[in-house]
Amino acid sequence: MSARATTAPGAAAQADAPQSDGPQAATVPADAPHGAAPHGAAPNAAAPNAEATGRRVEEVLDRLAQRDDREAGAAAEELVRVLMDFYGAGLARIMHLLGSGTDNGGPGSALLRDELVTSLLVLHDLHPEDTAARIGRALDSVRRQHPAEVAEFDADSGTLRLRSGDLGGCGCPSTNQQAQQAVEAAVSCFAPEVTSVQWEAAGAGKEPALLQISRRPPTAATAP
Repeated sequence: MSARATTAPGAAAQADAPQSDGPQAATVPADAPHGAAPHGAAPNAAAPNAEATGRRVEEVLDRLAQRDDREAGAAAEELVRVLMDFYGAGLARIMHLLGSGTDNGGPGSALLRDELVTSLLVLHDLHPEDTAARIGRALDSVRRQHPAEVAEFDADSGTLRLRSGDLGGCGCPSTNQQAQQAVEAAVSCFAPEVTSVQWEAAGAGKEPALLQISRRPPTAATAP
C-alpha cells in the first residue's frame, strides 16, 4: 500500500463511492445506551478494517488521477490530509485527557468539556448531552473572559438569544464585538445546531425596580 493510502480515513473513500439503494451510513443517537449499535447496523457488525479502508482510499485517489485532472486530484489529497489532521488531533486530545487523571469528574467529564472532542462527537451524533446542556458548556468555557447568559433558545429556528454580562475592559464597541465573537465561536463548536445568535444588553427585559413613595411624616412645625 502506498504512503498516501495509509494516511487516509474511511470517510474520504465513502465520499467518492457511488450511491446505492441500500441502507445509508448508520449513526448512534445521542440518548442511546453505552455500547449500543448504530441505527441500521447488525448487532455483530464488524468495525471498519484499517488496511481495507486504506486500499479503498488509494483506489479512489487513483481513479481521480486517471481522469487527467491534476487540480481535482490535488484537492482530493488535500481533503484527505485535512481530515487526517482533524481526526488525528482529536484522538491525541482524547488520549491526553484520559491520561491526565486530573479531573475530579472523571475522564468522561473532561472529554465533554473539550471543544475538539465535543466537535467530533457532535459531528457523528454521538454526544450524550442535549443542545441546552452543550450551550451551557460553551458559555462556561469562555465565562471568565466573556460572561454571557442564555435568554432564550428556539430549537425550531436554531436562534439563540444571549444576554451579555459585564465584559470588562474599556466597554468600546470593538471590545464588545470581540467578546461576542469569542462566545459565538464556542457555541458553534459545542452546539452547531445553533444557526444564529442574537444579543441583548445586560438587564434587558427585566422589570424596573419600583420605589415605594410615602408621604413625609408631619413635623412639629407642620403639625396642626
